[in-house]
Amino acid sequence: MTTKPEQLIVPAPSRSGSDRKSAGVKWRPKSSAFRSQPCDWDLIIRAKTGWFDLHLADLWRYRDLVMLFVRRDFVSQYKQTILGPLWFIIQPLLTTLTFTVIFGNIAQLSTDGLPKILFYLSGVTAWSYFADCLTKTSETFNANANIFGKVYFSRLAVPVSIVVSNLIRLGIQMGLFLGFYFYFLARGAAIHATQALWLLPLLILLMAALGLGTGIIVSSMTTRYRDLRFLVQFGVQLLMYSTPMILPLSKIPEHYRWIMVANPMTSIIETFRYAFLGTGTFSWLHVGYTAGATTILLGVGVLLFNHVEKTFMDTV
Repeated sequence: MTTKPEQLIVPAPSRSGSDRKSAGVKWRPKSSAFRSQPCDWDLIIRAKTGWFDLHLADLWRYRDLVMLFVRRDFVSQYKQTILGPLWFIIQPLLTTLTFTVIFGNIAQLSTDGLPKILFYLSGVTAWSYFADCLTKTSETFNANANIFGKVYFSRLAVPVSIVVSNLIRLGIQMGLFLGFYFYFLARGAAIHATQALWLLPLLILLMAALGLGTGIIVSSMTTRYRDLRFLVQFGVQLLMYSTPMILPLSKIPEHYRWIMVANPMTSIIETFRYAFLGTGTFSWLHVGYTAGATTILLGVGVLLFNHVEKTFMDTV
């Protein structure tokens, strides 16, 4: 069978006619002998496609592969380790204790009257999920070049699987936070849940989308400019200090507060604290800004990722 130079024919999952139409791909029989019969197993991938030929429907069709990647990420990360998934608890706990001792006890920084451990642990829990999504998805092309060069599948399946697998870690750390929360609640601490607790699924969705969008933008850029990889860890640390993890937004001087508000993670952390602890700066305007910035970053990231994936094997 011969194909045009700009076309590549690969096996694809079986689809119905409506699926093929919505996917935006063209199908054809392998030979003229079968042109009168439906052919659901040849997918033509064209080298020249537009910026908006995203084929996002393929991501849903490869959902089984996404779950396999989720299992791979979870198992391989702590394989041949002594403590295994306990690191999900140890890392945020040690970070919280460090912040409590240095910033809470030694520096005597304000925590808005909240128990220091709860104040810092709430920020660490939210920030860790976003930071993990960003740093791990930023290595998508470099870490999976061998797989991408051998077989076709929706490339977005890899970064999406990272975001999903990190939900397991977030769930365990949320359990740790709730353990301390109910402990201090039983001791009569001045904390209480608010109606903003219903926004928790939205906050998690925003953190996931923000980490995914920012991560795949960095991943797309590092295929050509590899030195950007060394700025990711450093950049994430700098971003952390521009959020109210250590100092509440209400204690920031007015002329510097806009710097923190410009960080989309600020409203997420403040709303998270307000929802569970009853103290924090909650503003629908700030949440709306975060949602808008996240939508833009995710949209730009998907477009850039889709464009780079066609030629990244020539540069990685």
